[in-house]
Amino acid sequence: MHEHSAHAGHVYTSAQQKSAAASSPIVASWRRCMTMHQLAPEDVRTPLRLTEHEFRQAREQSEQLVKDATDELDRLFLTVGKAGCCLLLTDRNGIALERRGNAGDDKEFYDLGLWTGSIWTEASIGTNGIGTALADERAVAIFRDQHFFCSNIRLSCTTAPIRDHRGQLAAALDISTCRDDVNEMTLSILSQTVRDAALRIELNIFRSAFSGARFLMVPAGANSAAALLAVDKHDLVLGATRAARLALKLDDRQIAAGVPAADALHERSAASGDALLEAERAALLRALTRTNGNVSRAAIDLGMSRATLHRKMKKLDLH
Repeated sequence: MHEHSAHAGHVYTSAQQKSAAASSPIVASWRRCMTMHQLAPEDVRTPLRLTEHEFRQAREQSEQLVKDATDELDRLFLTVGKAGCCLLLTDRNGIALERRGNAGDDKEFYDLGLWTGSIWTEASIGTNGIGTALADERAVAIFRDQHFFCSNIRLSCTTAPIRDHRGQLAAALDISTCRDDVNEMTLSILSQTVRDAALRIELNIFRSAFSGARFLMVPAGANSAAALLAVDKHDLVLGATRAARLALKLDDRQIAAGVPAADALHERSAASGDALLEAERAALLRALTRTNGNVSRAAIDLGMSRATLHRKMKKLDLH
């Protein structure tokens, strides 16, 4: 009990200092919990929980999200599950939609509210990995007494937000553990693991949203794996991940108006006449490649005579 009262006192003292809140994301979260959500750190509580009907509705609304994340959740649990970790996938509202955990740890995690149907927002359960990641829209790690409520100071968690095909906040992926031997270095390793998994889920979401498109990787430094464009058969951009939007300064308005991928990528553009010739050259090359250089078959595929194809090949220097 002394530990709990000491923690509550520390939260109150820190949250009242504006300078501390400005310099520490954790203290800023504590301050939000007290001022915006009217929470008290000494309270003993678990997250709010949906009714079965409400949970069923939330699952139905996020059916595609769960589908896109399932394989990655299973893969991640194979990596961290035996270490006494619990996984939660939540929607943008902090509702736990999917969970992975070992049966031997179920009671402890259930008592803490790390279960499907629970709401892990800051308003529900104070500073925590999921709620704070959603509030700040960034990956966070909350180590034991960085939690707001005294009842959660045995818990360590690390969470990464997940964005949809438009780069908007859509979900969160969390790894939590109550193991006493977890230290901040261990949590740092888990943090990188959860960020990598969240990124792979984001890419699954993006590919599902543009299932008929081609995908181009945008050179974007260290984050290039996350920077993708979805492009249609006319080379127009259909969509862009958040990393691609930031790298290329794209937004929904520009994409809806129509942006050629070459323009978005700032590739050197030819004069309009040259561009038409290059497009014709590319079409002939594709046809000839598909037929292993057989001009007669390529002409049939292109719907022209063999003589016409030869003339075009001569004109475009393809002989």
